[in-house]
Amino acid sequence: MNVRNCKKCGRIFNYISGQPICPQCKKDMEDLFQKVKEYIQDNKGASVREVSEECEVDEGQIRQWVREERLVFSDATAAGIVCESCGTPILTGKYCDKCKGALINNLNGAIKKPEAPVIKKKEKESPRMRFLDK
Repeated sequence: MNVRNCKKCGRIFNYISGQPICPQCKKDMEDLFQKVKEYIQDNKGASVREVSEECEVDEGQIRQWVREERLVFSDATAAGIVCESCGTPILTGKYCDKCKGALINNLNGAIKKPEAPVIKKKEKESPRMRFLDK
């Protein structure tokens, strides 16, 4: 059994996987997420700072949800999130579509594809009939 202290409240809980926070703090965090999600849906042009102030949630937490692709802003500049590779404003995730495509191509090129086995044909033998010795 893996017992840890919650990073949010300090309570002891049985840690299984994921963030090291207790079930109650996970539930509270999910409630905050739903509140932020509803606010963004109702206020399409809202910035991260505005959402943070209205919903009383840390800007860093909102940006983390955007990076995890749980939240999507309607305007890339409102989200305040940029591609980690080229710096272009993006709506969600870590990379823009162009950089995602380049990463995929690089990864596909890095994987060595197995070569098909070469089958050698036997030279044709004479078409004469053969007998097995007894």
